[in-house]
Amino acid sequence: FAFLRNIFASGKKWVALSLGAYFVVWIFGAIAYPTLLQKLVVAPNELNKEDPFIKHNIAFTRAAFGLDKIEKRDLTGETVLGLDDIRKNDSTIKNVRLWDRQPLLDTLGQVQEIRTYYDFVSVDTDRYNIDGELRQIMLSPRELNSESLPSRSFINERLAFTHGFGLAAGPVNQVTAEGLPVLFVKDIPPSSTTKYLEIKRPEIYFGELSSDYVFVKTKAAEFNYPKGEKNVFQTYEGKAGVKIDSFWKKLAFALRFGSLRVLLSNDITSQSRALFYRNIKERVQKIAPFLQLDSDPYIVTTKEGRLVWIYDAYTTSDKYPYSQTINGINYIRNSVKITIDAYDGTVQLYVSDPEDPLIQTYQKIFPKVFRPLSETPADLKEHLRYPEDIFSYQSTLYATYHMDQPQIFYNKEDQWVIPLDTSSEETGEEKTMMRHMIMKLPEQEKEEFILMLPFTPRGKDNLISWLVARNDGENYGKLVVYRFPKQKLIYGPKQVNARISQDAEISGQISLWDQRGSQVIRGAMLVIPIEEALLYVQPLYLRGEGGKIPELKRVIVAYENKIAMEETLEAGLAKIFGEGASVVEKTKTEKEQVTETDLAKQAQDAYEAAIKAQKEGNWATYGEEVRRLGEILRKMQNK
Repeated sequence: FAFLRNIFASGKKWVALSLGAYFVVWIFGAIAYPTLLQKLVVAPNELNKEDPFIKHNIAFTRAAFGLDKIEKRDLTGETVLGLDDIRKNDSTIKNVRLWDRQPLLDTLGQVQEIRTYYDFVSVDTDRYNIDGELRQIMLSPRELNSESLPSRSFINERLAFTHGFGLAAGPVNQVTAEGLPVLFVKDIPPSSTTKYLEIKRPEIYFGELSSDYVFVKTKAAEFNYPKGEKNVFQTYEGKAGVKIDSFWKKLAFALRFGSLRVLLSNDITSQSRALFYRNIKERVQKIAPFLQLDSDPYIVTTKEGRLVWIYDAYTTSDKYPYSQTINGINYIRNSVKITIDAYDGTVQLYVSDPEDPLIQTYQKIFPKVFRPLSETPADLKEHLRYPEDIFSYQSTLYATYHMDQPQIFYNKEDQWVIPLDTSSEETGEEKTMMRHMIMKLPEQEKEEFILMLPFTPRGKDNLISWLVARNDGENYGKLVVYRFPKQKLIYGPKQVNARISQDAEISGQISLWDQRGSQVIRGAMLVIPIEEALLYVQPLYLRGEGGKIPELKRVIVAYENKIAMEETLEAGLAKIFGEGASVVEKTKTEKEQVTETDLAKQAQDAYEAAIKAQKEGNWATYGEEVRRLGEILRKMQNK
């Protein structure tokens, strides 16, 4: 106002009038007119007025996120599972995942890290064809954590301790007599019980933890792996890194890394190589910063025994017309599959969606960067997965955008929601219940590796549908939604979880364990489609007071109004469907009953082994035997 008063005082009234007129028009055009239009014209007949926009929003959102390609299958909801159905789906039962990620990481951290400077930081779920049978396997790479080195000197951090070593891998369903996971690959150097998971090049120079630069082929002894109380050393044989073959390169890297020790070190010779950008995410982003990376890279083993990371990458946009925005984007395609060799850092980018216009443009700009998906090595191609991030976007939107009629969409008459699994909070498992699994889909002849997520109606807890992403062969990338009749009650995860919590036998056993000082951990609730029905499975883990290793103690099985809690999955199935339902390999849950005499003998053996290791100065074995003795004594107390 003072500004306008000064203008009037100076005699320039036309300027003030112009500004005043501008503000009047702006207020009317930006605020008053839209408000009046909404209240007087649109609101009385909102659906008809917004019908064209709703149609565009539905059509363009479905196209932008690939929802228009989802196949629909209707289920009767009338299937009653019996013993024969369990037997016919034996491969599905054999691959029910009884190990959640966090309990498995906790266990591996205690029994497989071997040394304090190794860490298991991720668990990857994949499928392997073992002896002609499709098996779901959980793999966890053993990476080097330089921050945990006992002595963090320049030589140790940059020249000697340069890489992780191998991985631990085992089936998702098998358990030892002690309630620990069965491992097909374990120890250092890696020992494999199957030729399909043999590792011949176990060194991990490039990984999720490998963030620091290192020098290889130096005069300093490069640590490879521990062997008892001694260490085994090696010389890097790969092609990764930059050769330090001149003083000027050495000076350049000293400046690059901000370390005078690089320049002054006599251990770095003209044959040495500098390895940097070793974190696989950072490495890929340096090559293709225009791609959005998936949050879950995973490691696989090749037929040559090498370890290779697979990274999914996306092309995204926020400029797709009429499309709904989610997390800042309104268009996405899983357009690129990326492989990174864990030993030499070789990065390959394969175009997995050649119809995507964005990746077509990038291919024209960088013609030598991308390869067609057909050039992916066969032993890597069989491990490609439908990525979880894009599936999460698609399922979140499909909960609303499966309604393709404007009136139904406008009224949200048939909106779905993704149920949350709150029972598995202690294991750190995904609350959205999105799971990889091996199963035989309805109307299909054989089992396959899928990614699955259930839906419930908005405001209700019963299950209404489940969405599947197929992963194998020619069916890779196909999305299928299986829908139950709206008038049919199919128990949802929340309802089943409530019934489990209210079961007198289960709650009584959990209370008994709690009274003994043990921590009971409820694992992830698994929704297992069999034929056209649903089976629910939930593992229970027990961690002793002061202990760090969770043991698989019980398995809960629920079907319709029946609930069973037994020591094994097969025993739970037998209780619900009758004897003969057991199709799983004999593992922990079919073991002979362990008597107190057996436990006493095991305790004596562990004690003698610990004393022997102490006398030999083998402190790693001593610590392991003392831990084993403590576990045995705890079991004797709980019997």
